[in-house]
Amino acid sequence: MAVSNPLPPGQRELDHYPRYGLWQFAHRFEQGPLPIRLDIGGDLQNPLQLDGKVLELMPRVEQDADIHCVTTWSWRGLHWSGVRLKDLYEQVVIPEGKPAAEIRYVVFRSRDNYRTYLPIEDALADDVLLVDRLDHKPLEWDHGAPLRLLAPAHYAFKNAKHVCAIEFRHSMKGYRPPAFHWTEHPRARTAFEERGIVLPGLLYRYLLRLAIPTVLWTFRRAAKKRGEN
Repeated sequence: MAVSNPLPPGQRELDHYPRYGLWQFAHRFEQGPLPIRLDIGGDLQNPLQLDGKVLELMPRVEQDADIHCVTTWSWRGLHWSGVRLKDLYEQVVIPEGKPAAEIRYVVFRSRDNYRTYLPIEDALADDVLLVDRLDHKPLEWDHGAPLRLLAPAHYAFKNAKHVCAIEFRHSMKGYRPPAFHWTEHPRARTAFEERGIVLPGLLYRYLLRLAIPTVLWTFRRAAKKRGEN
């Protein structure tokens, strides 16, 4: 197991890495193998459609990073492999997509209709990757196949799984969060306990922790049902 960083404030380590997410996404599955497809849009003069071949031509990055769920559980010692989003933006999106306005936000959309976003300065950090391998193996559906975002400084709900579209945008007009508005902090940085936008992070810590058993049970039940079909 890789060496991990200290746990962020309010987090507790689990001894396994569960499938996680919002309740409404628990029963959304696709059967593999799944080809990588990536629609690049937003405020671009030329929207792009990319596949796995484009990513194969970019510099490959190996990175050890932990996952920290906003409900306060963490899984550490994970090894990821993929490409930097910054490299994709600078080497492909800017010269070929030609941004038509100042880019301030990046929206990530998933094959199961999940979505989230990050400010451009967070999305283009050196440790933010689009990954297709975990612990030296291709991603499984439970952990984001075929392609997911890895943003280690941010809670897991910003680390979108099953990414199929990325929008580089000047504004967030028209964007709707996948759950309640107050649950999606614009940055969601673990170091600052940015768990939501209404209450202090410390209060969210104890409220959200109550959801862990129900969330894990819901996803385990969905996995069992999938296995029976």
